[in-house]
This record gives sequence, C-alpha cells and structure tokens, in this order.
Amino acid sequence: MREFQYSRAGDIAEAGRLASAGAARFIAGGTNLLDLMKLEVEAPETVVDITRLPLKEIEETPEGGLRIGALVPNADLAADSRIARNYPVLSRALLAGASGQLRNKATTGGNLLQRTRCYYFYDTTTPCNKREPGSGCGAIGGFNRIHAILGASDKCIATHPSDMAVAMRVLDATVETQKPDGSKRTIALEDFYRLPGATPEKETTLEPGELITAVVLPAPVSGTHIYRKVRDRASYAFALVSVAAVIRTEAGRITSARLAFGGLAHMPWRNKAVEDALVGQAPTRAVFEKAADILLADAKGQGGNDFKIPLARRTLTAVLRDATEGAV
Repeated sequence: MREFQYSRAGDIAEAGRLASAGAARFIAGGTNLLDLMKLEVEAPETVVDITRLPLKEIEETPEGGLRIGALVPNADLAADSRIARNYPVLSRALLAGASGQLRNKATTGGNLLQRTRCYYFYDTTTPCNKREPGSGCGAIGGFNRIHAILGASDKCIATHPSDMAVAMRVLDATVETQKPDGSKRTIALEDFYRLPGATPEKETTLEPGELITAVVLPAPVSGTHIYRKVRDRASYAFALVSVAAVIRTEAGRITSARLAFGGLAHMPWRNKAVEDALVGQAPTRAVFEKAADILLADAKGQGGNDFKIPLARRTLTAVLRDATEGAV
C-alpha cells in the first residue's frame, strides 16, 4: 500500500471540498477500496472518511417510496421491515451478496461503486485497460470464465459484481448526489453506469469529488419478487448469472414484467424488449424461450465463458416459470 493523506469530513460540503483536491477517494465501509489499495490497484493521494456524515437513515418519501442514505449498511437495509415487506427482491439480493461480516460494513453507496472482480484488473503484473488505459485486456484471449457476454467491447469484457445494484435496477431506483460546488443532482440508475466502449476506466457518470448521498426507491411494485443467483458455491461468491424479477399475472396472462440481470455485463443489465415480449402473453415455455432469445440475441462468449449463454437462458426461463406458477 502506498502512502496517502487521511482526512475525516465533518459534513457533506467538506467531504466534497476534500475530495476535489488531487486524486482522492471517499471511504466508508472500505470493503472494496482497502483491498484495492493494498494491491496498489488504487493509489489515492487522499482518502476522505465520510463515516460521520448524516447519511444513515431510511426515510419514507411523499411518493410512497423510500430514501436510503448512502451510509446505510447492507445488513441493515436487508433487515429493514419496509424493504423485506415491499421490496423483497432487494432484500434477497442483499442477503445473497458477500458474507454477514461484510454486509455489516458495506454501505449502500459503496455497494453501487464496487469495482469489477476481473482477475486481470486485480493483478498489476497483467494488462488491463480499466486499471491502466491503453495497456490491453488480458481477459480477451485469456482466462475469462466470469466475464461479460453482453455489452462488452474490444477494450474490456469485465462484469459488475453487485447483487444489490441488479435489484435496484429492476426497481427503477435513482441515485442522489452532491458535487463539490454544492449542487445536487438525481441520476436514474439506468444512466448511472457506463458501458466499457473505448474508455472502460470510466465506470459511472459521477464527476470528480461527487458524493452519493442517497438511493431512492419509487413506490413498491406489486407482483412476485424473485432474486436468483447462480454461482460456484452457496455463499461468498459472485454471480455467474443472476436475475432480479418482479412479475405480475392476472387471468392467466402476464400483465407486468420487470427483469434485470447480473453477471452478464459491465453493469446491471436490463432490456425492455425482453419485458415487452412477456406482457400480455400466457406464461408458456415457448414465450419464455422467446424472451431468452431476445435477451441473448447479441450475446458473445470469449471461450471460457461460453457456458454463460445457455446458463442465462436456463436461469431466466426457470425464474419466469417460478414467478408465474399457478397463473394458468
């Protein structure tokens, strides 16, 4: 780990000022950043401690949703009765992630910003365009079992590791931020992440020193909530494929469908055409297969991860079958 300057922010405005001076990173739970600093993947000149900021509450909004402070621990969010009752897909996704100890420390804002678990990104002796732009992508033509099959580029095929973000995406969450100049903005989660393109080092639309202050969930969506995570072992493993679903059926037809996917792309993946193909249809195997066809129309394996394409198909059809069981 390289030497760095440590500062503790007393309020949100001070956090922005401290982070805007030089190469700085915010730290809260530190469950990802500290690992990256130890490996010298990240080497910030300044680390700004934000743990004392008043961002630890879950509040009801006038619109019937919830405003989740950026410093709410993952464990507390999963256990909140309002989340478990009205947004069970989110509670289940959180409980599927990491370990109990890590969920006690990891924060809502930090979870959204955790970086890829690509082996080449973590190994500073190998090429990685995300870590060192222009150096190449070791995963292309290398060991790429966990890598992306959707939305990748010839510069990067990494995946986003968050379970929480996949559920947030299916719920149409928005992210509230504050910039160092004090201005605030709200970013839809679908606009928060970037695809790798030619600049995989730019992972989000956040500006330097911009601090996540909260994540807002709209009013609850009725239907069957499912979060299914396929991984190499039962716990403490990242998704090979995950599906967050909220499906509603009436009179033997699918009347509403929301689907988001993890483990497949550089960001939580959502394709509205997949959802549109389900709405108004009877829940049959043929309909589910058509939805999978749409999802995977542009999927591309890299050799080691070719298995993800049929795995994603099977996982999606199984989730849809379970969500609509008894509808016909």
